[in-house]
Amino acid sequence: MSQRADELRTQILQLTAEYHAEAFPQKTFVAGQSFVPVSGKVIDGQDLSLLVDSALDCWFTTGRFAKAFEKKLARFIGVRGCSLVNSGSSANLVALTALTSPKLGDRQLKPGDEVITVAAGFPTTVNPIIQNRLIPVFVDVALPTFEIDVTQLEKALSPKTRAIMIAHTLGNPFDLGAVMEFAKKHNLWVVEDCCDALGATYKGQKVGTFGDLATLSFYPAHHITMGEGGAVLTNTPLLQTLIESFRDWGRDCWCEPGVDNTCGKRFDWQLGSLPCGYDHKYTYSHIGYNLKATDMQAALGLSQLDKVEHFIQVRRDNFQYLWKALEPLQDVLMLPVATEGSDPSWFGFPLGVRESAPFTRDQLVKALESQKIGTRLMFAGNLLRQPAYEGIEFRQIGDLPNTDFVMRNILWLGVFPGLDSAMLDHIVATIAQFASQAKALPVLS
Repeated sequence: MSQRADELRTQILQLTAEYHAEAFPQKTFVAGQSFVPVSGKVIDGQDLSLLVDSALDCWFTTGRFAKAFEKKLARFIGVRGCSLVNSGSSANLVALTALTSPKLGDRQLKPGDEVITVAAGFPTTVNPIIQNRLIPVFVDVALPTFEIDVTQLEKALSPKTRAIMIAHTLGNPFDLGAVMEFAKKHNLWVVEDCCDALGATYKGQKVGTFGDLATLSFYPAHHITMGEGGAVLTNTPLLQTLIESFRDWGRDCWCEPGVDNTCGKRFDWQLGSLPCGYDHKYTYSHIGYNLKATDMQAALGLSQLDKVEHFIQVRRDNFQYLWKALEPLQDVLMLPVATEGSDPSWFGFPLGVRESAPFTRDQLVKALESQKIGTRLMFAGNLLRQPAYEGIEFRQIGDLPNTDFVMRNILWLGVFPGLDSAMLDHIVATIAQFASQAKALPVLS
């Protein structure tokens, strides 16, 4: 690179930060007129500069920024292995699919094996189970943690049970003590879906370090963002090798992009019924995918990681702010409770409308949206009532009444760092006024 090129690069990066400040100034919030988003990215000039820095490498695919991100994230979580992928959904897909590898011997997941999970959540926690021709076994959730009801785990067990795959929904850890004890007792794989819960802890230990595998998402709604992106975490070297094989087309070779002959015997392997010496770069040990992320995504994530502790703390502060302000309304609203022993890293503020309330969840949502306050339902509600899941093979434990309660009665509000106290006050005032009016004169459906 010439000196002139270096000078231009420095100038471009400085101008990029200046551009961000000029193009995206902080806006004044006006209650009832300005929109209160339920989630969103929080990007600064440093983030944009590092993203442009990676583009100026003209490398584009997975490279030095991805390597740096994987190392830094693994250190933050406290795991040995981190593999970057192109989304949280891809992370879930590749994590569970890795457990179908024949290289795992008698612990390989095979079609017809059962995986314990819940139906109250996001579809891509469950979809990889179905996509790998495994059988999901749905257990109800407990209220008001909205996490798996661990008292039903033994009822869910069958001779075919091989794994547990569940999410720490909305950042609240599920009961890892009970789940891990059950898994150890019955020799089951555990996949922790941590997409909502980056930085949450259970008994002082970060989520993502308990199970055999864990996943994260870096979609803009999540704690840090790459635009699109995700990661798979593990402490087991064999599992990381399998994850990266399924991520990278299913290949047997483990060379980084642009690198050859890492194993030192590229033309000396004899695998399958291929002729001896067939190029290891084009030898495939799994039916895989291409789920890699780009270096530009990784650069944005790397910059966001510098701020992750702050982002998590603001989410916790906003959650507490809403909880205290809404506490007087518990006669009509069900407020969330953290799982015992946990310190959640909240993705959102789940709010339940009690069956005895003089209004419904949908009426409350309309009241909030009319005041330009963004809301979300708790993802798919009850997955088994979604049209895509009609006709799938599954088992369920009981009638899942709490899962149906989530589908009918729960919404969630934002707690992300882009919200300030004026926005939170507007949320609380709107709910309080609506509830007060409904108590005086019940809302017509």
